Amino acid sequence: MVRSVDAITQPQVDIQKASDAVFIPSEQDFLDWVTTVTCEKKPDAEVSIRIVDKLESQTLNKQYRGIDKPTNVLSFPAEFPEGVDIPFLGDIVICAPIVELEAKAQNKTLEAHWSHMLIHGVLHLLGYDHIEDDEAEIMEALEIKYLARLGVSSPY
Repeated sequence: MVRSVDAITQPQVDIQKASDAVFIPSEQDFLDWVTTVTCEKKPDAEVSIRIVDKLESQTLNKQYRGIDKPTNVLSFPAEFPEGVDIPFLGDIVICAPIVELEAKAQNKTLEAHWSHMLIHGVLHLLGYDHIEDDEAEIMEALEIKYLARLGVSSPY
């Protein structure tokens, strides 16, 4: 578990590595990316991140979305009873091999694509979606804003 210096106002990130990928960002990178998204509205957020290979991604994608293929990122927002205010936002599962393939196909650096996928996942945990066009526009604008703060150009 990665904790920042000021654990009261900064996120807490638990990282589980279940992939033998050659490149996985550092724990500090993950913390920085989560902080970029949560610092304004949820500065004490807690997020669990699991880095997986294609088989686990495909299994989860089939089980929870009914799609029998691996995917880049899955988000599982935490659900608590009304009135329970716990900083845990939920779980993000990122498929390292898919992120690597997409980065190459889109001519992006691995770091840029990883940051995009994590920001995308955190936005889902915060309740954003991209099913409808108007929702997608809002979510993409936020992704662009947060990536720009990190010095990453728009992925769109």
